Amino acid sequence: MAVFASLVVGGDGSTAKDGNSRAISSGVDRTAFLSRRRSADFLLIGGETARSEPYHRTPVPVVISSRSMINALADNRMAHWWNLAPTAALAKGIKQFGANVLVEAGPMIINELIAQRALDGIYLSVTGVLGGENIIDISELLKNFEEITTQEIEGTQFIEARNLVKLKS
Repeated sequence: MAVFASLVVGGDGSTAKDGNSRAISSGVDRTAFLSRRRSADFLLIGGETARSEPYHRTPVPVVISSRSMINALADNRMAHWWNLAPTAALAKGIKQFGANVLVEAGPMIINELIAQRALDGIYLSVTGVLGGENIIDISELLKNFEEITTQEIEGTQFIEARNLVKLKS
């Protein structure tokens, strides 16, 4: 029972290329991503992710946290488009579907969940792709976690970060 985010970035920190993350992913990243996805009770994404990534078929329910009520996934019977903040959508999804959650949203929602102390960790894949868009600072993201393990497989670096850093009082 855990809430983990999953994010793939290029070697320069880009989270998208040509409008989506598929262009920065690698074969080994895709395999790991799909395996994690199948073991979740539900997926949590934002409206922008729903509009730019292929979520028309998912193995588990997908909850979309979005202020826009234009349902880009009307053809996915397992999609739930909720006009809720990410933390509220997460709480409602846990009650409705279960506590094993994979957050496949972009950096904005992931950072919001970190700020709200709602993530248990993140699976971050870093590929060799360069020249994408929406660049993030990988080290800045990882500063939020106490326990970080890394492994490289076929040129993709897999980082698992757990346990949010304790807030200073």
